[in-house]
Amino acid sequence: MTKQLRNRQNSKIYRYLWMLCLCPICLLLPIFAIVDAQTPFPLPEPPENPAVLGARIQRTMGLLAGSTARDRRKVRILFYGQSITEQEWWKDVANDLKQRFPHADLTIENRAIGGFAAPLLIRPIEHDLYPFYPDLLIFHVYGGAEDYEAIIANIRSRTTSEILLQSDHIDWMPTGSNDDPDAVKRYEWHNGHSTTFLAALADKYGCELAEIREPWRRYLKENRLQPKQLLSDSIHLNNWGNFLLAALIKPHLRYNPLFPAPQDLVRTYRVGSDIKWQDGKLVLEFEGNRIDAIADKNFGGTATGANILIDGKKPSEFPELYSITRPSVTVGVGWPAIIQVSSQKPLIVEDWKAVITEISSDASKFKFDVIGSITGYDGSGTNDKLFVSNSGRVAIEPRNWWLKNSYEYSKQLTPKGFEIKWQVKPMFVDSYVPPQITDPTREYPTTLAQNLSNSKHVLEIIPEANGTVPIREIRVYRPPYIPAPKPSPAT
Repeated sequence: MTKQLRNRQNSKIYRYLWMLCLCPICLLLPIFAIVDAQTPFPLPEPPENPAVLGARIQRTMGLLAGSTARDRRKVRILFYGQSITEQEWWKDVANDLKQRFPHADLTIENRAIGGFAAPLLIRPIEHDLYPFYPDLLIFHVYGGAEDYEAIIANIRSRTTSEILLQSDHIDWMPTGSNDDPDAVKRYEWHNGHSTTFLAALADKYGCELAEIREPWRRYLKENRLQPKQLLSDSIHLNNWGNFLLAALIKPHLRYNPLFPAPQDLVRTYRVGSDIKWQDGKLVLEFEGNRIDAIADKNFGGTATGANILIDGKKPSEFPELYSITRPSVTVGVGWPAIIQVSSQKPLIVEDWKAVITEISSDASKFKFDVIGSITGYDGSGTNDKLFVSNSGRVAIEPRNWWLKNSYEYSKQLTPKGFEIKWQVKPMFVDSYVPPQITDPTREYPTTLAQNLSNSKHVLEIIPEANGTVPIREIRVYRPPYIPAPKPSPAT
């Protein structure tokens, strides 16, 4: 690294101007950036269009920025994608958010799966993303346009999550002399995917786009680097590459009050003003697919629980309000042993396992039993046929078994008796139980129902006994109505 680069990196004025973005409104940004931790790598140049960064994730950033020592707001953030998202840069970004917004009650998870491009990721996403229902999704994946768009359309229609898409980093650049034609074609495809496809997708679905590719190219040129100097192999990032990716993502994660947060996706009703107790119960007509009750932290009287009805039924009577967790991993690699489990009959809350009873050495053929903690033994099957359990509570397509794929990658044998486990969890409560308030600065939400049809519903909260149900607010989540993308016309 040159002395000039070190001087620029260590310059407080340089870092200050970067975070201010040469824009007066950015004076509202945390001043901590002036004393950013030292790093052995030069910082990238300031973004070319700083004024628009973060415009499409302002609900999340408003929750973070609005959190105070006395009012800590819950914020859920999910990193999702494949092996690039699994790398260390995401921890840098997560730690940066925790430092800048120390009062936010943050839940940050990374559920990326290495090697799962869009055509594969669209299956385990059913277990990973929709039940988690993040406020913000930070997403990157490789793969074809059709599956990529289907993922984004589904997220938009099934959650109110804000989405930050990131384009592809540069792992190779043409020299102009004796370049491999296939490498050039791949390079140009990624250029078009990043600058054309993702830009159009972000505009269509209202996503924030962190354009990584062009700033990465500039960084290489400015610092006289070759792409491989930021990589640990032909594609994955080394420490320098992780630093740069995090540095390019962070400027998007800023609060700017000039960009209003969407008001129609998540709406909060104050009990006592917006909605009132009448005839011994609280009734709310709402439109959306999720509804939460926020506890009254300051309540000091006699509290009682309440029965919950939606459209006149207990939430447990809605089959769609049960989620299936991602199945446990294979031998030798952290892939789910089954990449998607579904059902054909209504579920109940219980634990499940598939036990391998016979298996070939390369895991290409095997038999298994399926057992539920409540259902009990529920049938046997083979991996080459659609399996539907006796109760109909487990359905596994042949293509979703991942034991053979694991063997081909790791060459480690799956033993007879190997168990693959998953759970069925409720995304509802039939009875509201007032939470114990152990920290009056935090928010205490209870999800009454999640994954309802995104339509009109009626909520009824009926006290179970004498006393007051200490609910301060009701929060309704209504995803935008976005039709799934039309399939490409047949040729």
